[in-house]
Amino acid sequence: MDFNSANKSCSFCGFQGTSETRFAGGLGAMMCVDCLEFYHHKFSSPERLETISRPPWDEMSDTEILAKLPLIADTATQVNGFLGEWVQMARERHLSWAEIGQALGVSRQAAWERFAGSKTRKSNASA
Repeated sequence: MDFNSANKSCSFCGFQGTSETRFAGGLGAMMCVDCLEFYHHKFSSPERLETISRPPWDEMSDTEILAKLPLIADTATQVNGFLGEWVQMARERHLSWAEIGQALGVSRQAAWERFAGSKTRKSNASA
């Protein structure tokens, strides 16, 4: 599993990590310290929470919306990579493609087609 912060980005603001960056997160979504502090502050009282109750895109310009698209795509790539690492870990534990497919709500064949071409195929070729 890749724990190098330089290969991660904040799923909330898009900040690209460095070797010195610390992230909180799980299941592929990561949060930088600045966002963690911001949301901790906002969630600490109902009055502050009310200030962020509207979706941010309601007040964004078209240019700002377009600027967010690559950041969202980067987050999707990060989450998909994390999923691939977990599938690889499942295969290293000798879990079958049928079990993995069932957990993902897809067939064994669909799971194999999606993930076997990555690192999992090299170390776990048997289905």
